[in-house]
Amino acid sequence: MPVIRVTLIEGYDDEVRGRLLEGYSQVTRTVLEAMPDGITTFIEEVKQTSYRRGNQLKFPKAPPPAPERIVRDFLGAMERRDLAAAQGFLAEGFSMVFPGGVRFTQLGELIAWAAPRYRRVAKVYSGFDTVPGMEVATVYCHGMLEGEWPDGRAFSGIRFIDRFTVGAGKLQDQQVWNDLAEVRAQTGAVLATPQ
Repeated sequence: MPVIRVTLIEGYDDEVRGRLLEGYSQVTRTVLEAMPDGITTFIEEVKQTSYRRGNQLKFPKAPPPAPERIVRDFLGAMERRDLAAAQGFLAEGFSMVFPGGVRFTQLGELIAWAAPRYRRVAKVYSGFDTVPGMEVATVYCHGMLEGEWPDGRAFSGIRFIDRFTVGAGKLQDQQVWNDLAEVRAQTGAVLATPQ
């Protein structure tokens, strides 16, 4: 029956405190295999004026958004083809690897590569899983793809999984796996001829 007590400086909002408590509970369950009902987590807060480090008053630093939120917002911007908004989520040196080992470092490269493969694609999410780390978090999202082939026929129910590395509030990289090419071959859909 583990009990985890966290001490924080006053000033963090409910959403951040909730994420912290949930994270401690999840890690504890993974390491100790404790029953969820047996894990107790709580936060004790210290007034800002009652806390010093290096003889300096310290104040809460605004935390970055949750890694899952960053991934969701990036993918939403990409689906809308709002490349300017999507670019804002990317760290310097960001790269993407798509099925077949195709690697991109620019969002425009990805759009050009995808243009003859489908008219439109959207993700229907089944879930998001975040794995915390000391420097970066790893976020997996999975579900089904739906959209239209170049000839206008609709497709849906195509499996996908994306893996993102998130650090300092930015996406470091993305790796993509899906069954799009296999389903396209089975349906007889053909690639469009680039204009």
